[in-house]
Amino acid sequence: MIDLPAHIQHYIGGHSVDSIDGSTFEVLDPVTNQPYLTSAAGKSADIDAAVSAARKAFTEGPWPRMLPRERSRILHRIADLVESRDQRLAELESYDSGLPITQALGQARRAAENFRFFADLIVAQRDDTYKVPGRQINYVNRKPIGVAGLITPWNTPFMLESWKLGPALATGNTVVLKPAEFTPLSASLWSGIFEEAGLPEGVFNLVNGLGEEAGDALVKDADVPLISFTGESRTGQLIFANAAPHLKGLSMELGGKSPAIVFADADLEAAINATIFGVFSLNGERCTAGSRILVERPIYDEFVDRYAAQARRVVVGLPSDPKTEVGALVHPEHFDKVMGYIELGKTEGRLVAGGGRPDGFETGNFVAPTVFADVPSDARIFTEEIFGPVVAITPFDTEAEALELANGVKYGLAAYVWTNDLKRSHNFAQAIEAGMVWLNSNNVRDLRTPFGGVKASGLGHEGGYRSIDFYTDQQAVHINLGEVHNPVFGKPAETTDDEQGS
Repeated sequence: MIDLPAHIQHYIGGHSVDSIDGSTFEVLDPVTNQPYLTSAAGKSADIDAAVSAARKAFTEGPWPRMLPRERSRILHRIADLVESRDQRLAELESYDSGLPITQALGQARRAAENFRFFADLIVAQRDDTYKVPGRQINYVNRKPIGVAGLITPWNTPFMLESWKLGPALATGNTVVLKPAEFTPLSASLWSGIFEEAGLPEGVFNLVNGLGEEAGDALVKDADVPLISFTGESRTGQLIFANAAPHLKGLSMELGGKSPAIVFADADLEAAINATIFGVFSLNGERCTAGSRILVERPIYDEFVDRYAAQARRVVVGLPSDPKTEVGALVHPEHFDKVMGYIELGKTEGRLVAGGGRPDGFETGNFVAPTVFADVPSDARIFTEEIFGPVVAITPFDTEAEALELANGVKYGLAAYVWTNDLKRSHNFAQAIEAGMVWLNSNNVRDLRTPFGGVKASGLGHEGGYRSIDFYTDQQAVHINLGEVHNPVFGKPAETTDDEQGS
């Protein structure tokens, strides 16, 4: 049995506290859909308290004034603690979100790596300097901005929290984290980890609650100059509107409906393995899922047959079972949404695998890996984000048609191209409207590269130096080295000898 708390609280100014008005909400187990804990439900007053604590830690505390090396040491200690607790983190994450335990463990270890990466980056960081020999030096001075508002999703919560916490803290900001209300459990571990690592009081604050209450208040708070958000595109639009009056800095990684394009000359087995993993790992609840597979006509029938057969062999099971490859979707609301798309898909495409609950799972949020073939480009299952273990396969005849299909949706987060033609792979990749493209590869992340999308998939990029850019103000400093050459306004008129003697 997993040792679970019965109640979790906010963490504000170094203390665990309940909501000021006593509000709570229930959190459900995805396997049974029964409540297993209550969480404090933050409102505007709780956000105000958290922002005040973070603001005080920024203006009066040591964190923004530490040398990068000193902050780096604390971030490395955080990474050590996360690694030492990876099994516990994975258990809680798997139980809370329905992720298979082996995948949850990988996400916990990735969280530690995120902190290590930014701990090293701030020490290695260099800023630009420009010289005009003998006359001027111009250099860039980076400064932390203040209180960073971090709003995170429920699909891989602990890892995605670390993706924002790492650079925000590394650059000297203080933070208020608002985790997703479906999955608050693993976030409750951050406070103990940060305390043990030596993070000063008030630097990290956490408020649980609903997006329309706690999240909305955080976005609208005038003392929070920047917001980093990962979630749905519709929510991103609301955040954009609510942040506009305050001219906040925004980084928003939003939805996706990413294409995987498979040409006839591709390594077919590798492409099938990668595209199976790309849409069914993390229960299909991933923003970069290659959920539209475009296949060149000469190999289309073979691809569909082999893909469907392999999808039927994907192991659906309890999240706690190490053999499980697809677990339970996070919440009954989301389960109903995904099942609604599956029923719609039966009218829009040819069902070749899955299509409902897997055998033996009559309760809970379990969905069989589902594959639709012959899906037209105007189908809703082709154009709309489902965020579950559901894939649409569509044939194409020419590169031009493939590109039109790939770019023919409102999203532009990721894309995957499978071909052994080197010239085509580069040219095609660069023509795709996507923030990230993988050639002959599944979703392998390099933390130095920018992460983000175009069109409805996002605003701004994080990752590597782009994260440093987002979480800091860049101040240009100009120093004169030589004789001052100023235009002189209001210069006194020159006088003649006669004028002086008169």
